[in-house]
Amino acid sequence: MATDMGGWSETKDATEETQKICDQVKVEVEKQTGNYRVYKAVKYRDLVLCGGTHYLIKVNVGEDYDHLSVNQAAGLGYQVPPSLRGVEQHQTKDAPLVPFTN
Repeated sequence: MATDMGGWSETKDATEETQKICDQVKVEVEKQTGNYRVYKAVKYRDLVLCGGTHYLIKVNVGEDYDHLSVNQAAGLGYQVPPSLRGVEQHQTKDAPLVPFTN
C-alpha cells in the first residue's frame, strides 16, 4: 500500500501479482526494447490514487535491469488491463526506482 497522502511506497520485493502485471505489458515493452529471454520482476513501488494504481517495477532482463512505469486503472466491477507508460533500459541492480516519463 502507498505511504502517507498518496506518496510512493517504499521499494518492496516483487510479488506474484507484480509479475502478472509485468507479463500483461510484456508485448508493449518488447515493442520498445526487443525480445527478452529473461523477464522477471524483482522490486516495485506503488502509488495508489482514486483512479487506480501506478507502479514502478524493476525487471531483471538478463544482463541488466529495466524499469517499467505501469498504470492499473481502477475498474468499477470489471478488470481493466494495465497500461505501460514508459521503459527505462540498462539500469543496474541497485539503481533506485524513481518516477520517470518517456
